[in-house]
Amino acid sequence: FFSLIVNQIVTEKMKLAILAVIATTAAAFSAPGLSTRASTQLEATDSRRAFISSAASAAALATFGAVAPANANREFEGVGLLGGGTIVDVNNANVRVYLKMPGMYPSIAGKIVTAGPFKTVADIYNIPGLSGKEKEVIKKYESRFTVRTPSADYVIDKYNNGLYR
Repeated sequence: FFSLIVNQIVTEKMKLAILAVIATTAAAFSAPGLSTRASTQLEATDSRRAFISSAASAAALATFGAVAPANANREFEGVGLLGGGTIVDVNNANVRVYLKMPGMYPSIAGKIVTAGPFKTVADIYNIPGLSGKEKEVIKKYESRFTVRTPSADYVIDKYNNGLYR
């Protein structure tokens, strides 16, 4: 008996949902300003433009209306250590920063960004799978590395910041 009532409620909700879809679809194809006089003039550009504009606005509102704004820390004190200078923060810098250091990119740089966070620069040498030759390259640039507390605003982009050649 209970399942019969639940099925009936679900069926009624589905009917309402289908009716809402049909009504919104029909409204999308109705003329925006119904006039009583008949016109033979083709006004496709105006109605198409209005339709596309309203549809895009509705889609944007539906997609982004409930999305919370980004709260990135734009005042990050270590922004200069993300690749804009000579010193690199190994816990927050993107993998592409290591392009400026011959021999680091892509293999050693990839190992550094995936193995962090590090407490000290010396912890880099403890990355599993580093060869002796790779450790020599790291040693060459060790004076250019620093360690800061990982910031969620930048750690998320360590592997791929969306910049492509």
